[in-house]
Amino acid sequence: MAHFAKIESEVVTQVIVAEQDFIDAQGGTWVQTSYNTRSGVHYQPNTDEISEDQSKALRKNYAGLGMVYDSTRDAFYAPQPYASWALNETTCLWEPPVAYPSDDKSYTWDEDTTRWIEVT
Repeated sequence: MAHFAKIESEVVTQVIVAEQDFIDAQGGTWVQTSYNTRSGVHYQPNTDEISEDQSKALRKNYAGLGMVYDSTRDAFYAPQPYASWALNETTCLWEPPVAYPSDDKSYTWDEDTTRWIEVT
């Protein structure tokens, strides 16, 4: 069995575990996704250990409801959270133009000023 995402207008609308034969009998567009792939890296099941065999890494990220499936990149990623954020082509994660502060405080992104604002 494997995980598959149903794609409608480039958006993930359903994720299921099924056999390939079942998927082949379904209508619509279904794309396999890997539960153990994050940021373009495959991890051993139930661990945070990177797999030796990275050929198992599928489509940059595990598909989730509402995520985008980009057939050109052959990748799943979240919708763009802010206009100023850029998609990292290696990880297919959105990155702000300013790095998140490295202290122990909490911050929220302010798109108007394109900076992190401390949450008090």
